[in-house]
Amino acid sequence: MIFAAVAPVLIILVAFPLLFVVLQAIFPDIARGIFANPFSRFVETLFDKHLIAWTLNTLMLGGSVVLVSALVAVPLGILRGLFRVPFAGLWDVVFLVPFTIPPYIAALGWIMALQPRGYLEQITGINFGGFLFSFWGVVFVMTLNVFPVVYFAISRMVSSIGGRYLEAARVAGCPPMRSFWRITLPLTTPAIAASLLLVFAMSIEEFGTPAALAARSGFLVLVTGIEQRLSDYPIDLPGASLLSVILVVIAMGAFVLQHRIVSRRDFQTVSGKPGASRPAELGVWRIPVVIFFAIIGFLGAVMPILSVVLTASTRTISGGLSADNFSTENFAEIFANSGGAMEALGTSLSLGLGAAVITGILGTMTAYVVVRQRTVSSRILDFLTLMPNTIPGVVVAVGLILAWNQPWLPVTPYNTIGVLVLAYCCLLLPYPVRYANAALRQVSVSLEDAARVAGAGGIKVFFRILMPLIFPSILAAMLLVFAVAARELVATILLAPIGTKTVALFIWRQFEQGSVGMGMAMSVMAIAITMTIPVAVAIWARKQGRLF
Repeated sequence: MIFAAVAPVLIILVAFPLLFVVLQAIFPDIARGIFANPFSRFVETLFDKHLIAWTLNTLMLGGSVVLVSALVAVPLGILRGLFRVPFAGLWDVVFLVPFTIPPYIAALGWIMALQPRGYLEQITGINFGGFLFSFWGVVFVMTLNVFPVVYFAISRMVSSIGGRYLEAARVAGCPPMRSFWRITLPLTTPAIAASLLLVFAMSIEEFGTPAALAARSGFLVLVTGIEQRLSDYPIDLPGASLLSVILVVIAMGAFVLQHRIVSRRDFQTVSGKPGASRPAELGVWRIPVVIFFAIIGFLGAVMPILSVVLTASTRTISGGLSADNFSTENFAEIFANSGGAMEALGTSLSLGLGAAVITGILGTMTAYVVVRQRTVSSRILDFLTLMPNTIPGVVVAVGLILAWNQPWLPVTPYNTIGVLVLAYCCLLLPYPVRYANAALRQVSVSLEDAARVAGAGGIKVFFRILMPLIFPSILAAMLLVFAVAARELVATILLAPIGTKTVALFIWRQFEQGSVGMGMAMSVMAIAITMTIPVAVAIWARKQGRLF
């Protein structure tokens, strides 16, 4: 029954627009309703002299971000899940901050801080401009944007496993380190694999950071190549679609690898049996661990926000950090609703909340089908939910334009606010699905069987047994969807109806008009407001003892 409810929605939401991306790659004139000259652009695009370099650069960038994210976030997540880390709730909130900062704004913040004559050089005399505008500079900034995906997935997974397995191993005479390597780490494999897959997909489809940083050093990836084909005249939709197909193939390779890892072994840890899960004490490692968390929190959240706030608080960029250059003029303009700033904030928050609710419900239902049924059709659903995260937002937006502009459609959401909701749900659905998938894999089927033996129906089992156990993971995913959707840029630019104002559009237009200070002021407002709801939910969940 759940499959019958979910499948049509995913087909309309994901398969329909992506089908037109593929059709566009095959039939160059499909935008005009002409199915002639199929595959006529394949040879020209596939033998493009830049294609191999762009593809290798994409693989190298995605792999490097995954590697560095694993080195940073896996230890953080394990420490958070196993031990009593001082200020644990604070670190959770701090590590949510990177998701409230649009990647292109974070990149601009780092440019303002580290470029020659940037804020760091003005304060300390140190110039990191050479590092920032290099390959490893891009990896550094992108890692700080995406590492919370791994951190939250692993910390929640390790916390749910608890210390009872380690205690049982120690009772049996197993040393602590051996217990960790033989028990905790293998049981955390689904969360590690799923979150690193998301990081890889997010890295190869990210446009803002490579465009802002890597382009200056001549390091181009497939996404920037797609953007070139869509922005340079004449617009090359078939070429952009073909490059997108290559991205999908790369991401599917990662998906197959992740699926093989998590499907070969049994990772169920929630059996319904009572067990203590008190976090262990850090002992002499207490201060080093706090320093480790503080350094990552400073680099991931404080540094870019501080740079954005400084830029928003100055009259001119060329004036630098001089006392007479500081001003609140940019914030006053925002509060005065200059350019429809308040309207843009309201629209973005509403869209983010709507996308979070829809994807949360749809993602939970899809994950249940994928984990519990394990059939060919359920794998197809899993494949559909992953695909949007492997394709640049700009191409998904083009697919929506092509799909919902067909003259034979009786009803279309195009040119309404509804198409933005469709775009956000399509792009962000992988978050709830991956998180719910990892949580459901830990819940033993025996719990559902026991409830059914006691007379409970399927719906009652789902809401009374499964939902309380997996809700923390789903809630964390919905918070991520809200934060990302509220500041989405690329799809919004292409799909927003005329007259619609969102935060991302407002900021983008301020930069286009040269009002960098006002754009940064709006960024500060957006970051502050989008943090309010996640923090409020985190405080509530902490009081309930369920999430933090």
